[in-house]
Amino acid sequence: MNAETPKAAELNLPQAFLLLATNDSSGKPEVPVFALRTTLAGAILAELDLIGAIGLEGKRVRATGTAPQTDLQHELELIRGKSRPHTPKGWVSMLEGRAAVQRVYEGMASLGIVERVGEKHLGRFRAVRYPEKDHAPEASILQKIQDTLSGAPWEPAKPEVKAPDAAPKSMATDAATTGAAASDSTAPDTAKPAAQAPTPATPAAKAPDDRTTALMALLQAAGLFGKLFPAADRVRAAELAKDYWPSRAVEDELRLIRLAEEETATL
Repeated sequence: MNAETPKAAELNLPQAFLLLATNDSSGKPEVPVFALRTTLAGAILAELDLIGAIGLEGKRVRATGTAPQTDLQHELELIRGKSRPHTPKGWVSMLEGRAAVQRVYEGMASLGIVERVGEKHLGRFRAVRYPEKDHAPEASILQKIQDTLSGAPWEPAKPEVKAPDAAPKSMATDAATTGAAASDSTAPDTAKPAAQAPTPATPAAKAPDDRTTALMALLQAAGLFGKLFPAADRVRAAELAKDYWPSRAVEDELRLIRLAEEETATL
């Protein structure tokens, strides 16, 4: 990986998703085109949410007052410019499309992560593919997800329980004197065993990274998670990614698309 290629942590969610959803050799999507476009729209919403540019208020997506500069400025301005806020599913429907997918691919091509390759069909039509050029970013993303899945389940820190207040000094002295007297009269004169050293506490697992769990949720919505991680603990993965609003919006939109296709097929 050259000095100009970003590390996995620097890739935004649309880039990371599209990288994992594309076959390394052929440069073609690993999922149907409609699923690729729909999930990419959800990844755009997820990225804008993570950087604080948008937020979910009730059932509507709203742009925040201040936001950092982003590669997704075009999509952010669309959200900001709407006179009425829309639902997450509504925005997924509006943001999905070929143009958004191509913008993300071309951005990664300019970074040297993928390569733009054209194919001619029937001498006229030109299909574009994006095979992988530098595997390091994808390998880093996959490893990060694998580490998240294989780590110990994370639990919030429990509040510290305070020990009861010590007895007054005079009471403690009297108790010690009485105990010593009783010990002298009844206990045999033997040496006390040495106190055992306390067992070191097991370090607590770190909280899962928000960006990684968001990507996992999007991969599950697109039907890609099981293909990329066939041996993963599906229950743990679902627990980490549950109730994430951008991925729920993707699932809702994909459900409607599939229903429409089924109805069309029966006509």
